Amino acid sequence: MGDLRLSAKSRLPEGSEDMGDIDPTVQYHIHLKKGDVGWYVILPGDPGRVPQIAAFFDSAHEVAFNREFRTYSGTVDGIKVSCTSTGIGCPSTAIAIEELIKVGADTFIRVGTAGSLQDEVGLGDLCITTGAVREEGTTRQYVPLSYPAVADVDVVCALRDAARGLGFKHHTGISHCKDAFFIEGDCDIPIEDENRSMWKAWRRSNVLSTAMESAALFVVSSIRSVRAGEILAVIGLTFEDRPIVGKMGIDDAIKTAIEAIKILDRSDRMQSGLGHRPPPPSPKEEHRP
Repeated sequence: MGDLRLSAKSRLPEGSEDMGDIDPTVQYHIHLKKGDVGWYVILPGDPGRVPQIAAFFDSAHEVAFNREFRTYSGTVDGIKVSCTSTGIGCPSTAIAIEELIKVGADTFIRVGTAGSLQDEVGLGDLCITTGAVREEGTTRQYVPLSYPAVADVDVVCALRDAARGLGFKHHTGISHCKDAFFIEGDCDIPIEDENRSMWKAWRRSNVLSTAMESAALFVVSSIRSVRAGEILAVIGLTFEDRPIVGKMGIDDAIKTAIEAIKILDRSDRMQSGLGHRPPPPSPKEEHRP
C-alpha cells in the first residue's frame, strides 16, 4: 500500500504558507525586525497616511507593508523616527504595539482623527489625550475595566508644549474609545435609546472627543512599561450627529507629534547623563529587499 504518511508541507492546501519557512526574527504581522525602527514611532491608523507623515522625515524610506501595517523610517534632526499604521480599532492597534515593542520601539505617539463631544472643541482643533474611556473589547482581555487607560505624562506634556509652541489650538483631556464607528450620531440599532444616553453621559462628563484606538494604545503600553500619547485632529462634530464633516487639522497634528519627539529626545538625552540615547540595534541591511 505504500507509505501513507505525508510531510507537513505536503499536506498544506495549495497556495498556503509553510509556517516553517517564516523568519523568527521578523514579526509576523508588521514584518519588521530589530533595527528597522527607531525608539520613537508615530502611529496613524490609515496606511495611506504613512507617506504623508514620512514626508516630514529626512531620508524617509518604506521598510515594510503587510496587511494594514505599513512602516516608514527616517530621521528628524538626526533622531531615528518611524511611522507605522495600525489600521482601524483596538485589536490591530494592540498587535502593532506589541510587535513594535519587540523590535525595539519604546515611545509611541498616535496621530489620528476624532469626533468632538464638546461645543468648545471645534473642527480642525487638536485634542491631546490624557486618558481614555474604555468602551471597547480588546483591553478587557488584558486587564479588568477598573484598570485605567492613561497616557504617559512626559508624552502628554511634550505634545502640549509642542502645540503651544507651534501656536495650534488644542485641548487636553479625556477621549472616548469604542469599537463600532456607526453608533455615532443618529443610528438605527436595537439599543438606540441606551446608546444616546451614554453619549449624553460622556458629554456631561467633559469627555473631549471620540475615536477608536486610544484604550489599546494606553493599556498595552502601560502593561509593557513603554510610553504612549495621542494627538487627534477633530474632523467631526459627534455631539451634533455629524461624525465626519471634513478632513482638517491633520498636518497640524503631524507637526505637533514630530515637535514632541524632539522635545522628548532632548529630555531623554539629558536624563541619561550621556548627552545622547544609544541608537536602537541596527542590522547591516537597513532596507528590506
